[in-house]
Amino acid sequence: MEFFKIKKDIPFMSYGKLTTSISLLTFILALFFLFTRGLNLSVEFTGGTLMEVQYSQAANLDAIRNKLNTMGLDQATVQNYGSSKNVMLRLPNKKDVNGASLSNNVLAALKIEAPDVQLKSVEYIGPQVGKDLVNSGLMAIAFVCIGIMAYLALRFEWRFAVSAIIANMHDVVIILGCFAAFQWEFSLTVLAAILAVLGYSVNESVVVFDRIRENFRTIRGGTVSDIINNAITATISRTIITHGCTEMMVLSMLFFGGASLHYFALALTIGILFGIYSSVLVASPLVMWLGVSRENLVKQTKRKEEAVV
Repeated sequence: MEFFKIKKDIPFMSYGKLTTSISLLTFILALFFLFTRGLNLSVEFTGGTLMEVQYSQAANLDAIRNKLNTMGLDQATVQNYGSSKNVMLRLPNKKDVNGASLSNNVLAALKIEAPDVQLKSVEYIGPQVGKDLVNSGLMAIAFVCIGIMAYLALRFEWRFAVSAIIANMHDVVIILGCFAAFQWEFSLTVLAAILAVLGYSVNESVVVFDRIRENFRTIRGGTVSDIINNAITATISRTIITHGCTEMMVLSMLFFGGASLHYFALALTIGILFGIYSSVLVASPLVMWLGVSRENLVKQTKRKEEAVV
């Protein structure tokens, strides 16, 4: 499906050094913020108290947040689950206050505004659980990267696999760097968004790489740069349609999804934008610089010598 077709190939590869330099600069900047500021980890990672309360009517989340702020729990997360009457509270650890006392104090404070509020469940998350979640998250990202590299190596060729994994890790580090720079809360939902971005970015890379491989088989006499430019130009309409529709959905979650979906949608927004950039303007130049050629993708048929009688 195409909304438009560009007749003349756009010389993307002539800007390869510029685009990869910009990517390298943003990558280094993201690493700088990660090492200097670190991530603002949520309760799931640092440990804390998880409360589930129920109101007789739709809960006023802003009023609950304000109440928690007055108690010094400004980093608490408040969100609905199941219905507008059910509220989940993620409370960070407070110095010199244990989890049981903290949950009782919060419930008492909520009952001042709404005497009908009921405590459905309370769960205390220890620091060890948080460390286990961090390790599990890192392992999940590592396994996804290994799987992507193996898939691309089997489907294409090792140069494509290396280029795609560099571009994808570039997207992940940029997202983490943004969260570190602005100290946005990094939660399990954000981790899920990063894993989704990895799969989303590699899909775009596969589409472009597939066209590059096809061009090597069908276009004769063109340089590697010309073949890659043609592949990117031919898929640009599809890229705009796919990413445009996805971005509209993600932006609707960002602006209208409320606090519970805000950082999830924010991570997806950053990942999609940089995913387009890295798949087209980072992965493709890397493939070219790694020396991909027609011989790497097209199997040469060997002539059988006839026996001399």
